[in-house]
Amino acid sequence: MARGGNKVLVGRTIGEKREPLETKNERAAARKKDKRKNAQRIITVTIGFVILIGILIILALNFIGHERQEGQAVSPDEINSTVYEPTIDIIDEDVNATGGRITGRMKQYIGQAEADFKDLGYTPTKAVLPTGAIREVDFYLDGYTGFIKLIIDRPTAESVEDADRMLRYLSAQGVADYRYIDVRTEGRAFWQ
Repeated sequence: MARGGNKVLVGRTIGEKREPLETKNERAAARKKDKRKNAQRIITVTIGFVILIGILIILALNFIGHERQEGQAVSPDEINSTVYEPTIDIIDEDVNATGGRITGRMKQYIGQAEADFKDLGYTPTKAVLPTGAIREVDFYLDGYTGFIKLIIDRPTAESVEDADRMLRYLSAQGVADYRYIDVRTEGRAFWQ
């Protein structure tokens, strides 16, 4: 007996309720159950991430596809992989210097610029490689008096868009006769 007349019983709590005892087998079963739940959580989270990544990839591809359909974003590799063959006459004014040989890069540029002009509704009639100009190409368009100076160092799409803007500007100003339009410099256009 303890002091004060209170008895302390072995295996009992102060509230006199006995806690249930777990056997070794029950603890092992509980651990296995916890491991299975953790494994299921990991698998579920992993599958969720895979699905999320898949959705993001599909959305990104759709976004890129829509940009390309609108003609905004095409990689340089794709541009270079397309072979443009010019269908217009190419006149080399400096036959003595070039021997009448036009490089593949020049032909590709002329073909691509021709396609870009056609995409904007213009009809190129000929391309001239002027004397003394190494990388310049002059385009003549059906229904226009002058020619348009392009340079192969700039992308054709940019140059053709600049030429289109300049042609629309001159038309709005009432200018029908001009000798040339020069769009060789990025961000600037000249006419005479």
